[in-house]
Amino acid sequence: MSDKTGTTASPTPDIAPGVRPWPALWSLVLGFFMILIDTTIVSVANPAILRGLDTDINAVIWVTSAYLLPYAVPLLITGRLGDRFGPKNLYLAGLVVFTAASAWCGFAGDIGMLITARVVQGLGAALMTPQTMAVITRIFPPNNRGAAMGVWGATAGVATLVGPILGGLLVDGFGWEWIFFINVPVGIVAFVLVARNVPKLATHSHKFDILGVVLSAVGMFLLVFGIQEGETYDWGTIAGPISVWSLIIAGVVVLAAFVVWQRVGKGEPLLPLGLFRDRNFSLANAGITAVGFAITSMSLPLVFYFQTVRGLTPTESSLMLVPMAVISAGLAPVVGRLIDRINPRNLAVTGLVLLAVALGWYSLILTPDTPIWALLFPSAVLGLANAGIWAPISNTATRNLPPRSAGAGSGVFNTTRQIGAVLGSASIAVLIESRLAAELPAGASGGSANAEFGSGALPEALQAGFATAMGQTLLLPAAIALVGALIVAFFAKPKQNASESWTQDTSSAAATH
Repeated sequence: MSDKTGTTASPTPDIAPGVRPWPALWSLVLGFFMILIDTTIVSVANPAILRGLDTDINAVIWVTSAYLLPYAVPLLITGRLGDRFGPKNLYLAGLVVFTAASAWCGFAGDIGMLITARVVQGLGAALMTPQTMAVITRIFPPNNRGAAMGVWGATAGVATLVGPILGGLLVDGFGWEWIFFINVPVGIVAFVLVARNVPKLATHSHKFDILGVVLSAVGMFLLVFGIQEGETYDWGTIAGPISVWSLIIAGVVVLAAFVVWQRVGKGEPLLPLGLFRDRNFSLANAGITAVGFAITSMSLPLVFYFQTVRGLTPTESSLMLVPMAVISAGLAPVVGRLIDRINPRNLAVTGLVLLAVALGWYSLILTPDTPIWALLFPSAVLGLANAGIWAPISNTATRNLPPRSAGAGSGVFNTTRQIGAVLGSASIAVLIESRLAAELPAGASGGSANAEFGSGALPEALQAGFATAMGQTLLLPAAIALVGALIVAFFAKPKQNASESWTQDTSSAAATH
């Protein structure tokens, strides 16, 4: 808490009696880790799902799309729902939906049922995600929130890396169904922990902007669907006069109309535009978009190289990223504690520059005869980068959020992160196809898709060109990482005094716990 001079009087968080922030955080992180893993774990299981359900590649790709689309679209709305009905209630409801849908996925007998269950899974994840940051914002004081955001950042960063590793082990050892069944016991344990340890925070009465809800949902759906499925339809016609680009343009127009309505509407807005008057909040959202783009887009070229050029199994190729996961998990909490002592801008810039360096390093050494051990070094640098990115940007975004708008701010932040991920996934797919067409002989570029679905490594004559193409595509996420570094370099130095509104909010939480 701060004294009258504005200096920090105590190095420990001034938590109101009855609120136990760290048990609450660890309880939330378990479920958050689970839903993030499910964004990447399916990629390794795709060949097994294809064979097990006797389907085709296009249908299997929808197993991932059907999760990401309903996950990304409602985040603005579910964040605001957390402000209205309480983040704990929304989190628990989402956890029940997600866990039940996971069991449904595992028992699916055909591809249509699996895709439907994945849609429900995504909706459960969308209910949960904004509540994690909202609770952190409301139970940790601004001056001591860095360590908590370090844990959140480690979870967000490591989960995307652990997904393929865990997926490979489960598919190879037990079958593809177990990438979903594993969520059931984890979900039950997470429910008990959250119900016990997370306080019921004070709710804020909001009159929901129905037109705003419709505009945001429709705009996000059109934009995310268009970007996410553009490659599936070769960026051309979907049906009749409807094309991929018409959906994307329509999505942008509808979202622009949503923003205008939020400004001119006389009722309470779904998205308080005043949040963006905070320079750091606006820059952090732009920065996390770049991070989502770079982290998502870097994985596909690396996995293609490991499996298609070097002939590694899915599990072996995933293990090539273990140095990144271990270093990131170990250092992220340390970085979190540093945020409360030094300017987080310095850590974020360093992390993003290291991310670009690591990807540039990979780009230079992706050849058919590079020693396997040499590929572990840029992976380690990626771990250093990942540890320095998530917590500083997340903490900067949430530091000045008023408790009344914690859910809305968290929803915006997670939405921009997901949009960045969708953009990265779509862009890297297009670039891979382009570079393969340039580097391989005519008619040979289709080998990448065949290798991905289990037909083995490429013929030796094609390996050099394929490796070169994968190295070239990594320059795109490297460039985006540098753009992110430039954005976060303009972070303003955070204020050092804890806010009075935070103290009032935690007092209300203690009274209802």
